[in-house]
This record gives sequence, structure tokens and C-alpha cells, in this order.
Amino acid sequence: MARQRRSLSSALYQAARLSSDLDSLASGNPRRIAKRAKNVALGRTLARAGVWRMIWK
Repeated sequence: MARQRRSLSSALYQAARLSSDLDSLASGNPRRIAKRAKNVALGRTLARAGVWRMIWK
């Protein structure tokens, strides 16, 4: 299956999310790392459940 090409704005948002992940890890603050991991996991769970699609319909 061919990969779909991302738009520029999508690529920029993805880069910002990655930057935030790396920034949290680089801080060395365990609370900040745990908070970021929790938020990422929660967002992925909600996305897989289709919540974002229902909200933005």
C-alpha cells in the first residue's frame, strides 16, 4: 500500500509534537515526563475510540 503524502501543516504539527516529546524527556523532570506520557497515551486512546471524529463532525 502506498503511503499518503502529508500536507505541510500536518508535517509541522507532527514536528511540534515530536519536539514537545523530546523537550519533556530532555528536561529530566520525572513529573513532566510522566505527564507527557499520560497525555500522549490518553490522546491515542481517544483517537482510536473515534472521539475526535465525533467532535469535529
